[in-house]
Amino acid sequence: MTVVAIAVAVAYLAAGLLATFLPADVRGGTWLPLHLALAGASLTAIGGVMPFFTAALAAATPAPRWLRVAVVALLACGIGLAAGGRTAGVAVLAVAGGVLVVVGLVGLLAAAFLPLRGSLATRRPGIWAAYAIAIVEVAIGVTLAVADLEGDPAIAAAWPLLKPAHAWLNLFGFVSLVIATTLVHFLPTIAGTRIVRRPALDVALLTLGAGPILAALGFVTVAPLLVGGGALLEVVGAIALVVGVAGIVRDRGRWTTDLGWHRFTLGSLIAGVAWFCAGTAAAAWPAVENGASADAWDVRLVLAPLVIGWTAQAIVGSAAHLLPSIGPGGREAHAAVRRSLGRFWLSRIAAFNGGIVLLWATTLGGPAPLAPVGIVLVALSVGAAVGLVTIGIAVGRAAPGAESASRHDDRGTSNRT
Repeated sequence: MTVVAIAVAVAYLAAGLLATFLPADVRGGTWLPLHLALAGASLTAIGGVMPFFTAALAAATPAPRWLRVAVVALLACGIGLAAGGRTAGVAVLAVAGGVLVVVGLVGLLAAAFLPLRGSLATRRPGIWAAYAIAIVEVAIGVTLAVADLEGDPAIAAAWPLLKPAHAWLNLFGFVSLVIATTLVHFLPTIAGTRIVRRPALDVALLTLGAGPILAALGFVTVAPLLVGGGALLEVVGAIALVVGVAGIVRDRGRWTTDLGWHRFTLGSLIAGVAWFCAGTAAAAWPAVENGASADAWDVRLVLAPLVIGWTAQAIVGSAAHLLPSIGPGGREAHAAVRRSLGRFWLSRIAAFNGGIVLLWATTLGGPAPLAPVGIVLVALSVGAAVGLVTIGIAVGRAAPGAESASRHDDRGTSNRT
């Protein structure tokens, strides 16, 4: 289910990039690309990956398969219905899609925390608390959007201030908090170092969890100090995350095989953290300056750095590490995928991040022709990664002895389990 969720997330990411070429009145400005790439890709990926990670952290049996399947299906289908219904002007479909997403989030909370019942390992309460807070925050954010789509008069009248609250809860309270929390235990694995407690990462999880809550409360209650305080806490969390990640990178292992693959996965996540810091500062500036007003949120400031540079790049980097580990095929296929993903790793990272620079420059007032070039660079980078994975799986399966190696791996996994 983790692999399926990653595949669906990449498809949503590609759909979001393609949606940018639709007429502005059809895509609703940035609404459709933003929600396909952010809500569709991130919700589906997190829905499949979080139960996998929490089961590993708890060293326990994962949640029942039917529940994990249902979570991914509800989230993926719900986002599709919501995006399609709003774009087509069919409010019933959009509301139904939003309701499916909320139900899927309730299921995700259960799937993520059920492994705790049989846990014999250290439970790392900070990580578990951050995951729970993130799911609650996005459930509130999605509920606000569903109420607006349903046409509630009170919500519609207050939407100029509820919209930034919705954005802070979803983008910072859920997506960013989940990615940052996952990096605490996932990045050391990628870097080849021990998972140890780092004070900077404790500060990051605390402030990244509290910041969006304060900012959203500030918008809802029209309290400028809460909005500004929440935004500043988010900046502190971003800086603390950079410090913690720098410590992990400093302690990284020295790989002797598959160097290109290791450098691509680690480099993608490091670049994503850098974009998160830049995007958080860009989002916090108008919030501190304008307080609880509609001018305190401008999606153009965060679309490139946070949605593509941070979220999309985290999905790509994480998938590049997970697929050669738990993806289809046996030992030979996994090794072939690692070799394949290691090819032209620096060029692909440069193309992806160069495209983000061009997109951000456009949204900040740069020449309009830069935007299509940036989108093409990002799309080529993602497409190249997908193509290399496909080629690697095909080569691995065609290798002599691949089938017997796969059967041997299956028996080994069963025995270890």
